[in-house]
Amino acid sequence: MRILYFFFAVFVFLFQISPGYTQPPPLEDTIACRSLAGFCKAGACPPTHVVSGTCHGGLLNCCKKDIFS
Repeated sequence: MRILYFFFAVFVFLFQISPGYTQPPPLEDTIACRSLAGFCKAGACPPTHVVSGTCHGGLLNCCKKDIFS
């Protein structure tokens, strides 16, 4: 019966998710938004910001501080 515990431990060890797993690299439009001092937001931008593009492949808005407010 102890051999089942051993096989279960080996099975869990072999099929665990690697702790070094990282997210995929950001998309080009996200990098462009952040390089222009913007941030990505779902929905409308805050009142003192304007939409200056998109992020995450067009799923989010790139918000940037409005210089005229």
